[in-house]
Amino acid sequence: MLPRDQRQDSRSCADAHPIDPSRRDFVALSAAAGLAATSGVGAATDAAVVEQDVTITTPDGRCDAAFLRPASGTAPGVLIWTDIFGLRPTFRDLARRLAQQGYAVLVPNPFYRTARAPIIDSVSTFNFQTDRARLTPFTAPLADPRVIESDATAYISFLDAQSTVDRTRRLGVQGYCFGGPLMLRTAAQVPGRVGAGASFHGGGLVTDGPDSPHLLAPRIKARLYIAIAGSDDQRQPDAKDTLRSTFAAARVPAEIEVYPRAAHGWCIPDMPHQANGESTYNAGDAERAWKKLLDLYRAALV
Repeated sequence: MLPRDQRQDSRSCADAHPIDPSRRDFVALSAAAGLAATSGVGAATDAAVVEQDVTITTPDGRCDAAFLRPASGTAPGVLIWTDIFGLRPTFRDLARRLAQQGYAVLVPNPFYRTARAPIIDSVSTFNFQTDRARLTPFTAPLADPRVIESDATAYISFLDAQSTVDRTRRLGVQGYCFGGPLMLRTAAQVPGRVGAGASFHGGGLVTDGPDSPHLLAPRIKARLYIAIAGSDDQRQPDAKDTLRSTFAAARVPAEIEVYPRAAHGWCIPDMPHQANGESTYNAGDAERAWKKLLDLYRAALV
């Protein structure tokens, strides 16, 4: 986790166009059961998935991204904000699994201003004690909330421009680690389109700053699920109560849940081990969180 200073890394902002026609998309049809069996993210269905590498034009440049969808028909759109390590195979696997469930999923590289994905060669061996400074060039451009708001609008516009996205249904947004606050900023930026939002071990959802993500609650029209790691709850025990009271006051339907045995990052299979050597990824709690996500989308993306 990037504790309090991460607040500067989870900012937002607005605009967009569909796939850059000058780039040749890579399209892969797969029988998803075989692919997801090696993903570490969980079991798969037998649905076929189309996977494309796409480029999205934003006000600040060209964002490389992965777009995965069911091989036939239309589907509700979903935007995934990655954790601090960005777009990489683990998040492609997660998106593939979600596409198998009937969603058209976009996973942008949030650090496209600095480098193409992946930005870290081996996430599992990353050492926050010694390597943290390596992330600064990637996260620094996101310090201004308007930047994320701009990107969020671009990504939502991309999804809505795809013929395979069912625009009669609202969109889902989910974020992990530093992506948790970006989920809230997206839901507030495009409230007419975002029907559901989920944060998993989100860092910096509640800060003492005037631009704290939780203060956007009055602008949000989505149903929310906020999953908090036990380790994060220990560091910031008042955050869950602040989130509950803030969303209740704004009449935003939100479930705030603490996973007491989980460490920050528990949903992502390639996360580095904890300082004590124990695994960060917790398969049991990750599956529980996954079911909560699917339940949320089935109920709210209508």
